[in-house]
Amino acid sequence: PTRLELKLDDIEEFEAVRKDLESRKKQREEAEVTAGEEAAGIALGAEHKSREQIINDRIGYKPQPKVGVRAAHFGTFEF
Repeated sequence: PTRLELKLDDIEEFEAVRKDLESRKKQREEAEVTAGEEAAGIALGAEHKSREQIINDRIGYKPQPKVGVRAAHFGTFEF
């Protein structure tokens, strides 16, 4: 087995990296909260859309109704 020694420099480096990652995470969370509030304001101010419409707009899906297709009914079997 290889022996690993933990040095003071290693601990200091670990703490510095950990603090850096935590500060980045806090900044990202604050940015998301701010963006979420702005998006909520825009969504409420512009139009009242259903949740499904908002999701479809966000992913770029534009459902088109099928023309000339009969609706399927339970118990009706056509071959």
